[in-house]
Order: sequence, then C-alpha cells, then structure tokens
Amino acid sequence: MSRRAKIWAGVGIYLGVAVLLYAIFGSEGKNEDFKPQNEFKLDPWISIHIAGVDLSFTKAVLYLIIACILTSAVMIYIARRMQDRPNRVQTIVEGAYDLTYTQIAKGNMPGATAAKYFPFVATLFFFIWFSNMLGYIPLPTNTHETVDVFGFALPAFALYAATANLSVPLVLTLVVWGGYQIEGVREHGIRGHLKGWLPAGVAGPAAVPIFFIEVISQFMRIISLSVRLFANILAGHLLILFMAGGLAVLLGITALGWVTLPIAIAFYLLEVGLIATLQAFIFATLTSIYFGEASAGGH
Repeated sequence: MSRRAKIWAGVGIYLGVAVLLYAIFGSEGKNEDFKPQNEFKLDPWISIHIAGVDLSFTKAVLYLIIACILTSAVMIYIARRMQDRPNRVQTIVEGAYDLTYTQIAKGNMPGATAAKYFPFVATLFFFIWFSNMLGYIPLPTNTHETVDVFGFALPAFALYAATANLSVPLVLTLVVWGGYQIEGVREHGIRGHLKGWLPAGVAGPAAVPIFFIEVISQFMRIISLSVRLFANILAGHLLILFMAGGLAVLLGITALGWVTLPIAIAFYLLEVGLIATLQAFIFATLTSIYFGEASAGGH
C-alpha cells in the first residue's frame, strides 16, 4: 500500500470512529450552562479596594507575578553560571541575547540609544515571552469549575494568559509610548520632537494637515501595539479552547470533540512554537523602532 493510500485509510478510519461515536452518543442539544467566556473572566480572589480603585487579586495578577519571577529568576540563574565554554543553556541564552541586542535593539536604534535602552527592550521581550508561554501551561485557576480532591473543592486546570487581557498589553504600551516621547523631548526639545513627526521635505501649508495626521498616528500606535498582542494571544486561546472540546460541549455533540481535537493540537503547537515568540518579538521590535525615531528626530 502506498503512503497516500495509508494516509487516506487513516483519515477514513478516523472519520469512521467519529460517525460511530455520533451513532452511540448522538446529540444532547445546545449546552446553555457552558460559558466559554468564563475562562477569561477575572473574578476577585482577594478583594482590595483603595480610594474607589479596584486592586483586587485575580488570576491575571497571579500570572503576572509568576511571569515576573520567572523572568528575574532565569536571568539571574544564568548570569551567575556563565562559563568560558558555554553549555547548551548558555548557548541558547547567548542566542537570545544576540536576537534582542543585535537584531531588535541595535538594528532599529542608533548605537548610543541601543546601548541605553537595550535592557528595557530585552526585559519587555522576555517578560512578554514568559507571559505568553506561561499561558499554554494548564494551571488550577478555573474557579468556575472545581475538582473534588479528598473532599476539597479545588479549581480546575485551565489555560490563561495575562497578555490575553487587554489591560496588560495596554499598560506596557503606555509605558513604551510615554518613554519614547520623553526620549524625543530630551534629545531635541519639545519643538524639535514635534517637528520630527513631519516627514522630511514637508513644509508650508501642507505641513499643517500632515502634522495633525501624524498626531493621530502617534495615538493610534497605542491601539495598534496593545491590541495586536492582546488579540493574537486571545484568539489563539479561544481556538484551542473550542477545538479541544469547547465546541463539542457547547453544541452537545460528543463526536465533534473527536474530530476537532487534532486541530486543537495543531493550533497549540503553532501557538507555542511560533506565535508566543513572534508576538514578543514584534512588540519589542516596534518599541525599538519608536525609540529610534524619537532619538533620531523623526521618520
């Protein structure tokens, strides 16, 4: 039997099992109790309100704390064990260093600016990367579903990423946006920094409407930078959630879970192997570009 025939035979058997499961279990109808959005709902675990501001401890805060600890601990651990003859771990870290310094920072900022802001850009990259990767490790954070263990109702395991909550990418973006505006003013003064928003060669009456377009563009960066990270991570988690059984539970069709599970595995591998790192890379790269523009004094 040829390889193509074996593949088609495997697909046929797989679909046959799906049909058999549907024949056995049928359809229970739409499940009104299952709420997929609850996976991303942030219920306060420890309610804290100060001066009308909600500072409650939620699972998003837990994930941020873990990401901070991982980022700091891994970097400190590796820094203390640098060797003249690198081992595998050090080789990987040196590759990551080369990526963040040579490709991201130095490739998009003048030399002095790259050296100055490299620690900030690298920290952003690794923090976002750890936050993204942590989101693909099942942790007992689903308080809406519990598991009984020796009489204790413990939260069920679930996937969640802090970067799938818009507030986290938005805060990171505001820090970046404010930072490069300050850098531009520091280097060129307020007038020189604002003048740098205009493309080279634009003068006269045409400069007025173009300047206002550039003002809008500057504020649009807040939306594009934050929403890009948030939307990509959220979309990936939703796809995994639905393909891994959420859609089958929602529609009440058990056999559908058998069909969509390989798709869920494929999406999971794609997210872990590419998307998590790519989004951290894009965020850090755009940060370097913005700081480079501010330092150089324009487009």
